[in-house]
Amino acid sequence: MCAKLYNLARRLNRGKTMANRWGMRACGLGVIVPALQFTIVQPAMAQDSLFVAYPPANHTTVSDRIFFIGTANPGSDVLLNGNPIAERSPAGHFAPTLPLAIGNNRVTITQGSESLTFNITRNSLEPPQPNGIAFAEGTLEPSRALARQPGELICFSAVAPPQAQVAVALAGQTIPLSPQSAGVELPPNYAVLTNQTDPYALSATQYGGCATFNQPSNVGTPEFQLTLNGQTITQVGSGPIEILSPTTFQVATVTVESGIARTGPSTNYSRLTPLPKDTRAAVTGREGDWVRLDYGAWIRASEVTVAASPVPPTTTIRGVRSRQVPEWTEVIFPLQVPVPMRVEQDTTSLTLILHNTVPQTDTIYFSDDPVVERMDWQPILPDKASYTFHFKADQQWGYKLRYEGTNLILSLKHPPSVDTTNSATPLGGTTILLDPGHGSSEDLGARGPTGLPEKDVVLLVSNLVRDELEALGASVIMAREGDDDLFPRDRVAVINETEPTMALSLHYNALPDNGDALNTAGIGAFWYHPQAHDLALFLHNYLVETLDRPAYGVYWNNLALTRPSVTPSVLLELGFMINPYEFEWIVDPDSQQQLAKAVADGVAEWVASR
Repeated sequence: MCAKLYNLARRLNRGKTMANRWGMRACGLGVIVPALQFTIVQPAMAQDSLFVAYPPANHTTVSDRIFFIGTANPGSDVLLNGNPIAERSPAGHFAPTLPLAIGNNRVTITQGSESLTFNITRNSLEPPQPNGIAFAEGTLEPSRALARQPGELICFSAVAPPQAQVAVALAGQTIPLSPQSAGVELPPNYAVLTNQTDPYALSATQYGGCATFNQPSNVGTPEFQLTLNGQTITQVGSGPIEILSPTTFQVATVTVESGIARTGPSTNYSRLTPLPKDTRAAVTGREGDWVRLDYGAWIRASEVTVAASPVPPTTTIRGVRSRQVPEWTEVIFPLQVPVPMRVEQDTTSLTLILHNTVPQTDTIYFSDDPVVERMDWQPILPDKASYTFHFKADQQWGYKLRYEGTNLILSLKHPPSVDTTNSATPLGGTTILLDPGHGSSEDLGARGPTGLPEKDVVLLVSNLVRDELEALGASVIMAREGDDDLFPRDRVAVINETEPTMALSLHYNALPDNGDALNTAGIGAFWYHPQAHDLALFLHNYLVETLDRPAYGVYWNNLALTRPSVTPSVLLELGFMINPYEFEWIVDPDSQQQLAKAVADGVAEWVASR
């Protein structure tokens, strides 16, 4: 579980901060790929014994194929279901891929008298099929309690046998559900990593229909009806439906430091600009444990308090002013109520949009500034105001938002004061946070063919990178220095508290089950905020060219360690643990030292170019 939070001064004095545990145990990008979870076993380092690091002996997947990562004596054949594994690294490592049929797949890997057996269960991506005259299990929608505005469309769906008559009875209405044309489904987000993003067809028959309800009330729980071959069955839905009053308001107030706003009512939906503590907005809908706010975003009910209010929260805005504090420019927006906002950032500007805000602005104080060339603003009817900051340079170094009472404070970070007097220490005056991925026996990360876990290699290399950065004059903060088992929010908290010049999260990579472990290799870089894009692209290209390594590519990705806005934050995948050939490069001490030097030199060159 999450380790105790250390005092910040202790972290800084000892060069130690907090580390994290990824929500899903896997390699770097595998934080979003449950199929990449590894069974914890002791690494088998001896190459004269057959060993398979992945998959575990009993494994379930939805992939149509799977790779086997392992090692064995290079002097004799290894057989996969009786067929020799053709490609192996000089040390005897292997990563063949085997197609999977729906259901149980029994796989045997042998070398000489040694044999390992695997039972791989492949589940279908299709939704459940109906069993007889019945609705398919778990397909009735909505599947949880709903609250909507009067006149707002509410839609119902279910999977049922072909040729059935399906309807929903609710609040005295009978809503017919019609069979939909052949549907398609999209693969999960991580399919981008294997270039397998094409939609796939669904064979199940899905029925759907919509209705509106105009009177505020608790309209009840929908009852689904199915008639086929003269037989009728009914099934009650999973949650009641409420129609909210358009004149009786409920107001949500954000109670956490950074409320996670999303485009829809689950974590499957994309993130929006986080809402600072005390932000207020009217509630316009609910779905399960999620609350919809008046500007369209959804937030977890656990991150807000909801109370009745005679009016929805709105504000005017008049004068805006700015001030400089050490290392930051602060722009103060005096408001009557802490309202929601959105940040739009590109290479040379940042735009702050205030919702539920009516401008009455005639005067803005904004003097000459270290980072901002000019600030423009404009009203957006009916109730928004937009403020755009044009920067003097094409590199932004970080921003943060907070409320002080009802004043919104936008802080814009100044460039680092790099000491250029000594050419031997080009990073003098910078502070760099290094985040070695994963940590502890509870969070191994990816594993190589020998069982060696990512957490060990990445810590070793991170220490080498630290030494190289310090030799160039940088102050370095380490997210972990040992086997720490901590959460992503802890590492993010350290970045936010220490406000380094940049943050680099270092990892080694793996793939989802349907990836090609044998033929996928190289350096990858991941960013989230535009202020981090150039750093990600530069370091990726620098490492590829300097080390003569394959290029896996540069990705925008919604990862915990790329999301901090107070600094350019980049996640680097330094190679693929699961690739038999690249693994040998990863564990080679000379190559590790070369990699560390290249990372540090790349950082120095990028900082100098800014």
